[in-house]
Amino acid sequence: QVQLVESGGGLVQAGGSLRLSCAVSGRTLSGYYMGWFRQAPGKEREFVAKISWGAGNTYAADSVKGRFTISRDNAKKTVYLQMNNLNPEDTAVYYCAAQLYGRSSFDYWGQGTQVTVAS
Repeated sequence: QVQLVESGGGLVQAGGSLRLSCAVSGRTLSGYYMGWFRQAPGKEREFVAKISWGAGNTYAADSVKGRFTISRDNAKKTVYLQMNNLNPEDTAVYYCAAQLYGRSSFDYWGQGTQVTVAS
């Protein structure tokens, strides 16, 4: 079992930055991808970025490439999402999730943290 707790959301002006954190507890994370998703009001949840816990390989959605960076701290068992140059379209609830290698879906989810970008 894996428990995920997000933090770091808030209100920011357009062009500003935020860093989200996802604290992970439970079983070992080797063999997992850690990802960030977001869901805006009235829209479906969408993939933002993910990172392999072991090698640190990263993948990001085209909409955030060059602005958002995913990283992890193995010792702290924490995953981060650094978000720069935010715009109002980035307003959403951001979720942290864990996916076992080889599975098509993410199996564990956090409760989400709200990010609001004011124009």
